[in-house]
Amino acid sequence: MQRPPFTALAAVYDAIMADVEYDHWADFVLTYARDGGLTLEGAAALDLACGTGGFTRELAAAGLHVTGLDFSEDMLREARSRLPDVAFVAGDLRSFALPGRFDLITCVFDSLNNLLTAKDLTAALSRARAHLKPGGLLAFDVNTRLGVRELWEGDAIEGLAPLPGGGEVHYHWSHHHDAAADLGVVQAFCRIEEDGELREFVETHRERGYDPADLEELLRAAGFGRWEIVEYPDYAPPMPDVPRVWVFAWAAGEDGAPA
Repeated sequence: MQRPPFTALAAVYDAIMADVEYDHWADFVLTYARDGGLTLEGAAALDLACGTGGFTRELAAAGLHVTGLDFSEDMLREARSRLPDVAFVAGDLRSFALPGRFDLITCVFDSLNNLLTAKDLTAALSRARAHLKPGGLLAFDVNTRLGVRELWEGDAIEGLAPLPGGGEVHYHWSHHHDAAADLGVVQAFCRIEEDGELREFVETHRERGYDPADLEELLRAAGFGRWEIVEYPDYAPPMPDVPRVWVFAWAAGEDGAPA
């Protein structure tokens, strides 16, 4: 019943996450990009840790030429079925290498928190930086250390979600903070009733929180010269007790100066 992260979950992920406001997140990112002077018409975008393509779809709907990248072949299978006209590729956030560069690179839904060491997160930020065009923008969100410690009220969420082909999935996800490792640990249990069959699985997901001070150091190490760390949805400077922050980091322009 125990499965690796983001494998069995792929088949029911969209049903469980049906209420995620990918459209609002996309508007948040694209508004910031436009206000920062980025021309989005015909722009090339790369959606890292794209999963089943929820955020990728919003970027494509906004008229960007999008490529999605994810480590999980199971998640990519769902994404390709959902968005057959979008290019999806398998890759590791820490080491991916794609042809060409991009105007906009995104990584949302605390995906970078799955990188459990500063070294791994720096590697991922460095790969993103290497794939940006001069003046391009990297946008991502992460849970802070507080956010990882106190992920959900009551340390559990559960519900029942209908599946597109009939049937339903009952999910019960429990969270605890491993103080010794300073990691958030989620046990994601799902019971699927479909076509008269019952199947169950558990995936264990781990996250490390990163505070703004941590992120500034790692962005600098990755080669970024200018960035802004803000809260959603008003772009305000983050308060000390914020559970999640958004980061907008610009690649240097053609002349090497900060964009």
